[in-house]
Amino acid sequence: MIMAMVIDIEFIAHILNSTFRLMTPILFVALGSALCNRVFIFNIGLEGMMLTGAFFAIVANYYTHSVIISLLAAMFSAGLVAWVAGIFMVKFKGAMLVVGISVNILMLGATTFLMQIIFGVKGAFVDTSLVSIPKVNVEFLRNVPFFYTLLGSLTYLDYFAVVLAVILYYYMFRTVSGFRLRSIGFNKEAANSIGINADRIQIGAITFSGILSGLGGALLSMGAVTMFIQNITSGRGFMAMAAGALGSAHPIGVVFASTFFGLAQTLSNIFDTQIISSEFMKAIPYLATIVALGIFNYTKIKRGGRINNI
Repeated sequence: MIMAMVIDIEFIAHILNSTFRLMTPILFVALGSALCNRVFIFNIGLEGMMLTGAFFAIVANYYTHSVIISLLAAMFSAGLVAWVAGIFMVKFKGAMLVVGISVNILMLGATTFLMQIIFGVKGAFVDTSLVSIPKVNVEFLRNVPFFYTLLGSLTYLDYFAVVLAVILYYYMFRTVSGFRLRSIGFNKEAANSIGINADRIQIGAITFSGILSGLGGALLSMGAVTMFIQNITSGRGFMAMAAGALGSAHPIGVVFASTFFGLAQTLSNIFDTQIISSEFMKAIPYLATIVALGIFNYTKIKRGGRINNI
């Protein structure tokens, strides 16, 4: 009985650890999505920006073997893509849906093409010289098996994701600058009338969402594994958009929503057995996204709220 209880606790610790590791790449992007929602921007290009960060993190990693430079490369490349997209969305009044989809398609094709040009391979690239993001040392918890398992194999970037959510919460709801940012989502014309440069703030929010997407992408390609796979994001950018909506564009709410999607991915990995179709289990995170958004939007409509959550 005692042994069974120990195994149960260890199993729960593994589930929570896996959930946290799978949640954090989504959380970075979801926080960016929340920022965009607050300034009335529908940024569907987060998937492509995340993919950009994942790819250029590995490129910089391969040539410099530096984690810091790799993360900076991911942030800069994804931020640059986001800035260009922001110019088209805000300055040129381009349709946000069209610009976002264009970014996703363009970066999927560009990363696939550049992988063949730079590395001379197709599908996936891995090299023994690549370095991963350092893991936090939790050896002091070895005598506490539950917490040792729970907090093991987590990178510094995993912890930073949660800290960043708290920082963004403080910025949005406790600073004058954050109030100005949120005011654009309520009424852009009114914000302009009191001297707020709404266009600049919107482009800045889009660019920052790209930087966060780059970090999320780098965590995918340099976190649990250190490699680049074609379309490594596999829809996580869209899950992040869903997490941003479910969290009502609130940083703390986004943390819980991202945890839900991390748990969905964890369960799909755990129950991917011969008993249940592997294809069905892999679809669980995406089904969870659809169901969660459906329930959320239905609830918003019943309450008379706005679906865009701004």
